[in-house]
Amino acid sequence: MIALTFEAPDGTRVDAKAEPGETLLQVGQRAGQPLEGTCGGQMACATCHVLIDPGFLDRLPDPSAEEEDMLDLVPDATRCSRLACQIVMTERLADMVVRLP
Repeated sequence: MIALTFEAPDGTRVDAKAEPGETLLQVGQRAGQPLEGTCGGQMACATCHVLIDPGFLDRLPDPSAEEEDMLDLVPDATRCSRLACQIVMTERLADMVVRLP
């Protein structure tokens, strides 16, 4: 299991555990986080927008052109913005903090 933490805008933290190969969206939904994933991970919406701790960005593959296009539609996107449906959990992401915008 891979431990990680979700942080709400008010600073409330929820610890979660992921299986290798799961998407961050699946983990967040199981942990009761408000990540809709309306399109089912097809990158047709941005309802799973999250902010990744900057110390973990280099542990993730670069976003695809399609993901970047969707993030361009997010009004509060930052350089730490990613779509949770596109992040596949690996041991390299253990102890990651994921902020909800």
